[in-house]
Amino acid sequence: MEVEYGRESDGSYDAQLERTIQELNMMKRQLEDAVNQLRASAAASPISGTGISAQESIDIMTRAFTDMADSEPLLPSRGSVLPALLAMRRAQQTIAESNDYVDSQTASLEQVKRRAETERVNLREQNALQVALENRIKSLRDGLDNRQEKTDDQIAKERIAELKQQKGHWDEQTSSLMKQLDWFIGEHLGPMLAAEELGGPVVGELMEIDRDDLRAGFSAHGKLKKAADQPDQDRRQRRIDDIWGPQDQQGQANKRKRDGDEASAASAEMRDLTEQLMNKLMEAAGDNSAAYVEIPRETAAARFLVRCKVAMFDPKDARRLRLVDFGRDLDD
Repeated sequence: MEVEYGRESDGSYDAQLERTIQELNMMKRQLEDAVNQLRASAAASPISGTGISAQESIDIMTRAFTDMADSEPLLPSRGSVLPALLAMRRAQQTIAESNDYVDSQTASLEQVKRRAETERVNLREQNALQVALENRIKSLRDGLDNRQEKTDDQIAKERIAELKQQKGHWDEQTSSLMKQLDWFIGEHLGPMLAAEELGGPVVGELMEIDRDDLRAGFSAHGKLKKAADQPDQDRRQRRIDDIWGPQDQQGQANKRKRDGDEASAASAEMRDLTEQLMNKLMEAAGDNSAAYVEIPRETAAARFLVRCKVAMFDPKDARRLRLVDFGRDLDD
């Protein structure tokens, strides 16, 4: 039943559409006939070849408008689908214009949102700056009042006590950072440095390295070799001594007595190098030319510090290395 009804509805709509088309064609022919009649009458008019006055032109247009107003308007017949088609076309046009407007306003909305977020960030920064300035002004006023009430000796003693307190704080921070650095070198950086020295990947390319895997070494392609079931400890120790020096070498004996493996040797070398670089930088007192440390060879530890932009080689001598003084401009 529903299918037959749908077919009947489709047939009725098609018939109405066909009648509307015929009606429009008929109206078109009527208008064309009217235009042709006007052209013919204009050609047969005795004044067609001569000029007409302004009054005659006004009279002609007046009669034309009067005839148009008195005539029946051109309206579609009852049951015509023309109004629905016109309404649909208008609706589609309105929808298209609305979509275009929405698309054009989307970019503007995003721009406004970004600008609003920027303004909010600026406002927060300005508020924070205002609070900091107010606190600073209050602190200066309080300090000025206190200075006016205290003698020079009292002010000097308070300043010395304040500096001692700051020194103690920074000493604690330095000690904590050194402990963290020592732990990082021993647990993470040492095995990666040892792997690079043994011909493996550069530090950072292989993050998880087992200390026991280092005893087998690496192939020519930088891949870990398969460890033997019973490794030759004497051969392993000779390799460690050839790369990092013997354990009784001055300055490293106390740092590599705990474990005689590659990772411990590389960790001890990094600790010794960083200690020398920091001590030399402190002794140089701002003189970069005096902050260089002589290194016997270009080690993985030295290359790692240079890649991290923590240290730099002497441009004229690659055996000299110094820390970058971050309090000064970086050298080219």
